[in-house]
Amino acid sequence: MTGGMQETRTDAGSTVVLVHGAFADASSWNGVIARLRRAGHPVVAVANPLRTLRGDAGFLRDVLDGIDGPVVVAGHSYGGSVMSEAADGHPRVRALVYVASFLLAEGESTGELAGRYPGNELGPALRPVAVRGPDGGTREDLYIAQERFRPVFAADVPADVAELMAVTQRPVLGDALAEEATRAAWRTVPSWTLVTLQDRAVPAEAQRFMAERASSHTVEVDASHAVTVSRPDVVARVIEEAARATTG
Repeated sequence: MTGGMQETRTDAGSTVVLVHGAFADASSWNGVIARLRRAGHPVVAVANPLRTLRGDAGFLRDVLDGIDGPVVVAGHSYGGSVMSEAADGHPRVRALVYVASFLLAEGESTGELAGRYPGNELGPALRPVAVRGPDGGTREDLYIAQERFRPVFAADVPADVAELMAVTQRPVLGDALAEEATRAAWRTVPSWTLVTLQDRAVPAEAQRFMAERASSHTVEVDASHAVTVSRPDVVARVIEEAARATTG
């Protein structure tokens, strides 16, 4: 890669690019990263800006452009929306892995899909903070109220870890969740979906709908939305399956 993020290739397989979603950061993949690296995969965990869908996708596209060889991209939550936009038509992306995530079609938004099915408790838990937007106008940065973070986002994560995640969460600009997708990489790139059955942020029914529509290979796990933290073993296995199936 360019820009000081070069990842030394240790095998002839794929580089795995991990894209976190809203209310998280790249460290949420740490348990997954350790397992993928032990399996010999070069890994890049992207710092998703969480500002605008197209801007975030443009940033990710630049990262993908700087990687040599085949790539498997995994996105958690809103990271899946960004991944679908960024990876469309990219010549080196071999597989997409959606982790408690969004497989948006063109014209759909992350917020709309999250609220389409019952069971979403995220909306009432959000706390807006006024910030200056890219155009100089006032926008809303969205956080999860710290006292609601564990029950809504990370119910199966140990309490002490969830408390730290609540404090260090990264906000998402409300506009990013409302922005409509213009591309859907899953239409042409093979995909895998990990459905989280105890998810109170993106209901399992919504995840199943999107996965079935995309003819995605689907695995279900009894986990919360924060599955990358609570079940990194399962997440890593799904990513490795996608890598084996598409890049040897």
